[in-house]
Amino acid sequence: MTIATDTLDALVGELEAAAARLRGGQLDAEEAAAVVERCADLATRVGGELDSVERAARAEAHAQPRPGQEELL
Repeated sequence: MTIATDTLDALVGELEAAAARLRGGQLDAEEAAAVVERCADLATRVGGELDSVERAARAEAHAQPRPGQEELL
């Protein structure tokens, strides 16, 4: 696994745990609001990580010529 994949896996795990807490129905309104805010923060981080992965993949794809294409001299 890559660092990005490991980070994404950890963030998704945190989101899943937070969702389970919310579904459990054991939180009071203030705790639930804090968990929802944490989910929003985690989702923002996941989006940033996915953007980074996409940019890296795009840069790699453009850095190497596609099969069957010759480089211009």
